Amino acid sequence: MYIKDIELNNFRIYKGNNKISLLPDNDKNIIVISGKNGFGKTTFLMSLVWCLYGKQMEKVDELYEKEIKDKGNYTKYISNSLNRKAYEEGETEFSVSVTFSGVKIPDVTCNEVTIKRSYNIVSNSSDRVEVLIDGYQNQLIEDLTKENQKGEEIFIRDFILPIEIAKFFFFDAEKIVSLAEINSNNQRRQLSKAYSEVLGIQKYEDLKANLEEKQDEYRRRSARPEEKEELNQLHADIENTKIEIERLIENNDDLKHERNQKEKEAEDIQRRLIKEGDKMTLEELNSLREEQLKLEEKKTAVLENLRKYFDIIPFALAGETLMNISEQLTNERNLIEQKYKQDDVNSKINQIKLEIERQRIEERLVFDTNVRDFYESQIVKLIKKHFFSDIPDVPDNFEVLHDFSSSETNEFNHLVNMIKHSFKESFARLNTEYSYLKNQIDSINRKIRDAEKSAEDDYIAGLRMKKEIVDKRILSISNEVETINQKIGEFNNQMKIFKQKQEILRKKIDESSEYSDKEQKTKQIINRLQTFIALFKEEKKKSLEEKMLHGLNTLMHKKDFITKVEVDISHTGEDIDITLYNTRNKIIDKGSLSMGERQMYASALLNALVDESDIEFPVFIDSPMQKFDEQHAENIIKHFYPNVSKQVVIFPLINKELTEKEYHQLHKKVCKTFLIENLSNEKSEFRECQPNEFLETYKELYNAD
Repeated sequence: MYIKDIELNNFRIYKGNNKISLLPDNDKNIIVISGKNGFGKTTFLMSLVWCLYGKQMEKVDELYEKEIKDKGNYTKYISNSLNRKAYEEGETEFSVSVTFSGVKIPDVTCNEVTIKRSYNIVSNSSDRVEVLIDGYQNQLIEDLTKENQKGEEIFIRDFILPIEIAKFFFFDAEKIVSLAEINSNNQRRQLSKAYSEVLGIQKYEDLKANLEEKQDEYRRRSARPEEKEELNQLHADIENTKIEIERLIENNDDLKHERNQKEKEAEDIQRRLIKEGDKMTLEELNSLREEQLKLEEKKTAVLENLRKYFDIIPFALAGETLMNISEQLTNERNLIEQKYKQDDVNSKINQIKLEIERQRIEERLVFDTNVRDFYESQIVKLIKKHFFSDIPDVPDNFEVLHDFSSSETNEFNHLVNMIKHSFKESFARLNTEYSYLKNQIDSINRKIRDAEKSAEDDYIAGLRMKKEIVDKRILSISNEVETINQKIGEFNNQMKIFKQKQEILRKKIDESSEYSDKEQKTKQIINRLQTFIALFKEEKKKSLEEKMLHGLNTLMHKKDFITKVEVDISHTGEDIDITLYNTRNKIIDKGSLSMGERQMYASALLNALVDESDIEFPVFIDSPMQKFDEQHAENIIKHFYPNVSKQVVIFPLINKELTEKEYHQLHKKVCKTFLIENLSNEKSEFRECQPNEFLETYKELYNAD
């Protein structure tokens, strides 16, 4: 899939109609779009994200989430996107359209797909989205429409790019280091969902779920009345729980939007109070607010890490029990190893005894029974001693209690090792850091409150009362959000219990029922699909590990600094972790990597994911070459940008994020170059130039030497 062209009409700084063609040329896959700060680079990238996802764009990048929050809500944020000059001239609408080629749509032949999103600041309360296939509307869009979702939005998600993985294709090269800093359970769950989508695992999981629902129809026919009733009830419970979770998530989103509005309102009132009180300049207030925001972000991150440890505290308190379980699991693993090896030992011993017996018969030798028994027992003992001494001993009365899979055992051992080696120190450090940050925030809040104090006139009193009401509502919303999050967690746990009960009941019905050939075939397909998913996950895991390791050793100038990459996906598929190992097979703390190394890690991860996926989508990179030394920059130019996608669009600041030397290294893979020419404060436009004339045109246009 390629983006053929993008058209912006009265969108922010791009007044009127601005069209840019981005198709690559044969093996030249890189397009360079540059301009000075404020000329419209980031706006151009944002226009593309908005065109595809509209209100959901905040899920693609924290930058958009923050900007929407600062404006109060999405409507206020996006309505400011009409070009100022166009607004003065009476225009009320702006739009962005993107034309794709090479889009694969089952049972539909198409050369091009155009997606256009527009917004009218007067008549529109929401975006208007159009999808044209080869220039015409298609029945497919209407067929996709659901009660609460537009067909156009579903089409973009299903056939263009799911929003869960958009962050892998639209990113700020300086900010992707955040991928190396993902630690909280929630962050890992979100990343795991994105990995499942990008690696193609999710579509097989969905297919398996659909087949299992179909098989449940067969089970209802042959189940006893009480089993049928229980199966129906569990199905209803699961569906109702899903609906309830979706409703709670929707409520949470509404509450968060309201909180954003109230926080903006409280900030405006606070500014007026300080201005009236003449206790602090607005510059000083802004400085305090920025410091407060940074501290709040740090506190939230530390609290997330602390919450992760809260889940571990009960295990740490039950240390003796945990060690008993660890010993039990070790013995269970030894028993399995013993069984496999013992079978091998017995096979070889029997073979030796047979050969000895054959030789005895040939030579017509006769032994006393006691002598024969003695030598046979000695042969068995000595073979075990000298050839199989590594077989672990397990007590004869040993009983298997847990029967963990390899991945479950690894998860448990990881938990035990963390409690033994790092839990106490890490928890104490995080707790101290949290207390320090909280005290710092309280200190800033006191300074702001002191600045608000003024003469007790009616106007000031009214402002204070209004702010108090707004602050109470903000606190109330935060409490509601926290309560809803807890409820969502409870419903998710309840869902797991329902599914476990459903699986047990399914097995019970299957064991006591007889099915038709068609029903048996469905069961076989599900079993084969389940086996395939497990193998597919393992294959993707190994391939991802190999490609990441290769990518890291290619991009980093510390050769053999990382010798192993381990991708650990929980058996439920809801959690994923990536661990790096050094030459001593010790875990590398990703937090100890330099910013440049973290960017190398994130780049290697992105490259491996895109390479492993079946998704052919252009990659857009803002602020490339940040945090790189000369060798890292050269490795990125040689190995990352030319290979990460068939169409790569980069937005560098010349001489800062892409030097003349680096451009010449990249030049042979560059097919098109554009400069953003700023004609006035209200207008920029694209200027295409030949790649070999790009730097000279840049110097001429911007008077840069």
